Amino acid sequence: MADKRRSFYGWGYQEDAVSAEELGWFERAWADLFGVDQFDPVPMPREGEIELRAPRVAIPKSLAAFCSDDKYDRLLHSYGHSPHDLARMIHRRDFSNPPDVVAHVRDEADIQAVLDWCGANDLAAVPYGGGSSVVGGVNPPTDERYKGTVTIDLGRLNKVLEIDAASQAARVQTGVLGPDLESQLRPSGLTMRFFLQAWEFSSLGGWIATRAAGHFATVYTQIDDHVESLRVVTPSGLIASRRVPASGAGPNPDRLFLGSEGALGIITEAWVRLHRRPTIRLATTVRFTDYEQACDAVRAITQSGLYPANARLIERDEAAFTEAGDGSADVLVLTFESADHPLEPWMDRALEICGDHGGAWDTEALGQADSQRSGAAGNWRNKFLRGPYLREHAIARGVMRDTVESCITWDRYLDFQDQVKRRTLAAIREVTGREGTCTVRFTHLYPDGPAPYFTWHALGDKERLVEQFWAIKAAASQAMIDAGGTITHHHALGRDHREWYDQERPELFAEGIKAIKGRLDPQAVLNPGILVDP
Repeated sequence: MADKRRSFYGWGYQEDAVSAEELGWFERAWADLFGVDQFDPVPMPREGEIELRAPRVAIPKSLAAFCSDDKYDRLLHSYGHSPHDLARMIHRRDFSNPPDVVAHVRDEADIQAVLDWCGANDLAAVPYGGGSSVVGGVNPPTDERYKGTVTIDLGRLNKVLEIDAASQAARVQTGVLGPDLESQLRPSGLTMRFFLQAWEFSSLGGWIATRAAGHFATVYTQIDDHVESLRVVTPSGLIASRRVPASGAGPNPDRLFLGSEGALGIITEAWVRLHRRPTIRLATTVRFTDYEQACDAVRAITQSGLYPANARLIERDEAAFTEAGDGSADVLVLTFESADHPLEPWMDRALEICGDHGGAWDTEALGQADSQRSGAAGNWRNKFLRGPYLREHAIARGVMRDTVESCITWDRYLDFQDQVKRRTLAAIREVTGREGTCTVRFTHLYPDGPAPYFTWHALGDKERLVEQFWAIKAAASQAMIDAGGTITHHHALGRDHREWYDQERPELFAEGIKAIKGRLDPQAVLNPGILVDP
């Protein structure tokens, strides 16, 4: 794919296009949602119409072999993919704060050289994997103390270096994107089995740095569970942890960098745990007419030790919008998979639990190998995977579609859900002057609580879309914190979530992070504004 160019303003490659049929379906769905006859989308930005400021720094000769101040390169690295990023690009053509230089580093020595240059010249350094951040994690900082910004693109560090088949693990460079990683692992018969919505255009290093969550709804949820050891380049030197299955030898150094989002160091390699490729799958959908009973069924399954690969409870309104249901019932997408043993006893017990809580399912569809790719589950899955490709088209039409996600204990969940939905819908009405929607599903599950994922839609004023989006997001985010949840389960912090992260974390802990950053990054060049202020 080296000859393909990524879109600098949207999802995917420049050659990728949403089909007229697919876009027509979503336009009709959005029109029905907001009671409008038609949309008048603004045209997408073109590279030729955008004027960028001149780079504020000159590339040293010692770094010229892998550094660029090319216009397209700087455009591509100006933003992530949040709705307000897209609104700035599409409606305002605002590329007023691009990086000055993009460093396409080839090895750890290149990274160290760039960090040394940044530290000596008051430049900010922003690590960049796949650029899929939806929380401002890769956007150049606006802090005026810096004389320029250098984006460190890890895309050339994209190799699986070693596979330990006996231990089911691999040593991998962290710039590798999801599809390339799985392609390199495939001959071994092993898989990382870590799929997320942004899988096509997100990197292993990004998953680790943001504590991403992947394919499995239970057990192997967050990237934490997959990491054996790390190599990290910091402005003060290299940190390499020892590779062992587990250790009780004090605080684990890997955990310092999991979720650090490039503020403490740049992760260059990781030993990650793998799985045998599943060869046996059972999947079905279960319908519930009582949402509280549906939640109780999911909780019972989660606490039973059955550990389904997928157990996504989709609220009926979301199921109707994505054609996973007709709106009369909440839908549980239930899947088990294995590379070792038959799954019927696990599925039978899970369905027994569902039946005890009023659930009903199609017995004829049960057991079909492709059941998760067809029918209700397939409709929801396809809409979910295509979501990122539609995001810029929604914004071009003034449609704001965003998600906020959290994690909360079972005893507080129903009240938590009510507060978040109620306050989000109220904010949409106040900000836009019309009704919107806010639906919820479970993405990941723990014995002590779910990870609820709220999706809201609002039709805004194209001229004020950035401000309207932020007002709604702020209301939803504050509601999650006020109701006792976390500001994010798997979308990371970036700069967008700092206000609520600062409320969530203990202040003394924040002081400790500042002290660690001061030792590892004494010139405060790494991703300013992430985790702590410079």
